[in-house]
Amino acid sequence: MAKAYTLTNHTARLPRDGDAPKLRRDRYEKRLHEEQRRLQRIQQACLHTGDRTVVALEGYDAAGKGGAIRRMSAELDPRSFKVWPITAPNEIERRQHYLQRFWSRMPERGHIAVFDRSWYGRVLVERVEGLAPKRDWMRAYREINEFERQLVDSGTRVVKIFLHVSHDVQLERLRERLKTPRKRWKLTYEDFRNRERRTDYDDAVADMLDRTSTDIAPWHVIPADHKLYARVETLRCIADAASEGLDLAPPPVPKALRDLARRELGIEIGE
Repeated sequence: MAKAYTLTNHTARLPRDGDAPKLRRDRYEKRLHEEQRRLQRIQQACLHTGDRTVVALEGYDAAGKGGAIRRMSAELDPRSFKVWPITAPNEIERRQHYLQRFWSRMPERGHIAVFDRSWYGRVLVERVEGLAPKRDWMRAYREINEFERQLVDSGTRVVKIFLHVSHDVQLERLRERLKTPRKRWKLTYEDFRNRERRTDYDDAVADMLDRTSTDIAPWHVIPADHKLYARVETLRCIADAASEGLDLAPPPVPKALRDLARRELGIEIGE
C-alpha cells in the first residue's frame, strides 16, 4: 500500500488527481485497530517518560480531518490527550502575536495535543483571504520554523499532517453533507466560497510545504480521496513520529506495589 509523502526542504508536491490509494474495509478495520493500539501504548509511555507530542492537522475542507481525529479520540485517555479546534482569533488574540494562542495551548509533560487547523492559518487562509498583509505572512514562514525548532529543542515531538482531497471528490463530499441532515452542521457558506479560490489555496499550500517542511518537522502529505486509507495513514504517520526513540515497553512495577498485590490480593506481579 502506498504511503504518505514525507517532505523535507524544497521537495513540496501535492498528489495528482486520481493519485488516491484505497483500502478494503476488512483491511481497514485491522489496520485501524493496530494503529489505535499503538497510539495507546505511546500515550502510556509518554505518561511515564514525560515526552510531549504536538500534531498540526491541516487539509482542504471535507478532506477528513474530523474523521481522523475521532478515530484517535475514541481510544485515547482524555486526561492526557487534548484536541484544539482552531477558528478565527478572538478580539484579545487579534491584539497579540498570532503564535501566542498556540504557545498557551502546548501540552504539558507527558501529554499529546492535536490542533484541528493550526498556526499555519497565517500562511493559508490569512494569506489567501487578505487577512494579513503580505509582509506579515511572508515573515511567518521563518517565524513558524523557529517556533517549531524551539518546540523540538525542548523535547516536544512535532507531527504535521496535510490531507489532500481532489477538486471533484471535495465537491462530492460537500454535496453529501448538504443532503445528509446529521452532517449539515459541518457545512458553511465559506466551504463553497473557498472552492472558488482553490487555485489560490493550492499555491499557498505548495509554498507552505516548500518553506516549512524541515528535517526536524517534516510535512506528511496524505492523499485523502479515499477516507479509509487516509484515516489509517494519518494515524500511522502520527504513531511513527510520536514513537521515534520512545521505549514502548511497560514501565517496571515498583516493589512496594508488587508487595501490596501479593499481600492484599494474593497475586504475584512480575517486574
